[in-house]
Amino acid sequence: MVKEIELIGRYGLKNKRELWKAETLARNFRHKARATLGLPAGAREAALKAIFDKLKELGLVSGEVSLDAVLGLTAEQILERRLQTIVFKKGLARSVHEARQFITHGHIAIGGRRVTSPGYLVSLKEEPLVSYAPGSPLLQRAAQEGGESVSGA
Repeated sequence: MVKEIELIGRYGLKNKRELWKAETLARNFRHKARATLGLPAGAREAALKAIFDKLKELGLVSGEVSLDAVLGLTAEQILERRLQTIVFKKGLARSVHEARQFITHGHIAIGGRRVTSPGYLVSLKEEPLVSYAPGSPLLQRAAQEGGESVSGA
């Protein structure tokens, strides 16, 4: 219970439901990995490769992926890939709470396409494309202040 509250504060979550969704996603990946162990060798390798590829694409694991890495997947790793966290870590917002507000108000885009869901899981391919939305007043303000590299795409 204390750990839940600490995670909610650290990642700027709205409520426990957002944390529970991350925990469920991690649990589902672990369950799929365990379920493949009962499959025949050829099918097992194909199923594990599909799971590993999905986790690599989302940036939840890196390098050489093993079954242990999938079975050790945590909600925190998933929370690190949320758009809200990425916006804060890229310096587009001063806090995770401000990042959430920017996203819900439509000031954040991925590749020039506005995303208004703070819980959106950002893939590794999309991460460099996260910036202020075209036409956002924040884009002009950042340009005037000589801020970090922001692109309106």
